[in-house]
Formats: sequence, C-alpha cells, structure tokens
Amino acid sequence: MVFLCGYLQKHNAYDKEINHGNLITLADFYGVSVDYLLCRTENREQINTPLTELHLNDEMVALLKSGRINNRLLCELATHKDFIKFLADIEIYVDGIATMQIQNLNALVDTVRHEIIERYRPGEDDPHLKVLQAAHISDDEYFSHMVLDDLNRIIRDIREAHKKDSESAPQTTVADELKENLEAVENFKGSRDEKLVVLYCKQLGINYKNLSDEEFRWLIRILKKSKKMGTPISQRKKR
Repeated sequence: MVFLCGYLQKHNAYDKEINHGNLITLADFYGVSVDYLLCRTENREQINTPLTELHLNDEMVALLKSGRINNRLLCELATHKDFIKFLADIEIYVDGIATMQIQNLNALVDTVRHEIIERYRPGEDDPHLKVLQAAHISDDEYFSHMVLDDLNRIIRDIREAHKKDSESAPQTTVADELKENLEAVENFKGSRDEKLVVLYCKQLGINYKNLSDEEFRWLIRILKKSKKMGTPISQRKKR
C-alpha cells in the first residue's frame, strides 16, 4: 500500500483537492480505510477500535502513548504464532494451576523414598535415594525454563526477520571490515602513501577511483595534517 502514498506524493495529490468519492472507492477496493490510504494510520482493517474492546487499563494506554517503548516491536511479539502459548504458560504459573499437581508428584516421590528407607535401610550415599531426591520438581524453575524457551523462540524469529533492516547491527565487526580493507589496499598497485589514501577512502566509504585530481589533492592536504602520517605524502595520483 506504500506505493499509493508515494503516488499521491509524487503527483502532489496532497496539495490538491481530491475527490473524496474516488478515495473511498480506492479504499473499498483494497479493503482499507481512507486514513490508511493517505498514510494517516498504520491500521489496515481495525478502524478506531474503542479502547474498551481492547481491555487495556489506564497504565497500559499511558505506556503505549508515552513513546518509552517500541510499540511496533511489542506488536510483533504479540502477533507471533507462539505468543499465545507464551502467555498461557505464564498464566498457568501465575494462577498456580499446575502447582498442586507438581506438589503431588513431589509427595509421591517422597513416599517412595521413605518406603525404601523403611524397608531396606540403605545408607545416606545410596544412589537410588540420590536419584529420588534429585527428582523433586521446583515449579519456579520448571516454569522459568518453559517461559524462557517460549520467549527465546519468539525473539529469534523476530531477529531473523529483521536481519536485513538498515537499523540492524551489521553482520561483520569493525575489525573484520578493517581486515578486508587492508587486504584490498595491499593488492593496490601504487606507492605506500597512495595505499594509505586508498585505505582512508575505504574506511570513509569513498570510491577512490571517482576522485577528481583536485579532490585527491585536497584529501592529501587534509591527511598531511594528521600526526599519524609519518612520511610525506606524494600529491601525484596514479590512475
């Protein structure tokens, strides 16, 4: 739908009087609102949904409007296919639904352990008793691992989906990039000083070959002011 906004901007449609009937026809054709068509909202289908239907408390509404959190990321988390399971696991833990079952299992293990002690009188270092002792389940630890696994799956998927975004961190480190530039400069046929100029251009994202003679001379003059340039730099540029 972005192309429609671009089209309207390209043809200065926002500065002209637009036939609202045509806009409504376009909106109906694409199944969106007129506000979405004009890039005034990001919601394609849910138009002016009342807050009461969302069951959000005042604190949540204030948080969403505050700009202190990334609302788009929050939407991606909530609409992930595993988010419902994530919330269900949290709800089970918070409501204590499974706590009684876990306690019953621990009580059963304790009963078996006591029967073994009464019947066979094993020593404290008996491996079977050690196993039964380790079989105790902590509901805190159990649900912590479960919820963390749910969240990790969601985060990994979102991270994978945004790997190619311009805002995402690059896949290569600064050290990797410098190493690659040094290898490229080493293969450059020119004097040592010219190689240094090429390296600076690569680090700054400048195409060395596109530099004019005047730009090259100005770059040399700038680099000569650096204390790190140990030897004089020739102002002759090799083409």
